[in-house]
Amino acid sequence: MAIAVNLYYTGTEGSAGKFAREMVSSGTVARIRAEEGNLRYEYFFPMDDPETVLLIDAWKDQESLDLHHASPMMKQISDLREKYNLHMKAERFISDEGGIPDRDSQFIRK
Repeated sequence: MAIAVNLYYTGTEGSAGKFAREMVSSGTVARIRAEEGNLRYEYFFPMDDPETVLLIDAWKDQESLDLHHASPMMKQISDLREKYNLHMKAERFISDEGGIPDRDSQFIRK
């Protein structure tokens, strides 16, 4: 059962983008991706909202996510959020173990 969390970071004057770039340039993103159980840690920039950055953060299971949340990196991330005065919205999704149903797969172009 994989867990994906969409985190929307919103700031002003480009601060969310600056945050994401510093997360990458500091090596924090690489260290998170190397953690046991991490499946995805990737930033996206919505076309219609230049003050928001979307992070897709996916983990193998709740235990992996809990270990990440207990890691020293969370302090670094929290400090950067404060530095850039970001506000957050979160959405959490649990994977469907059966995959994409046949009735939906017809809409996916391969």
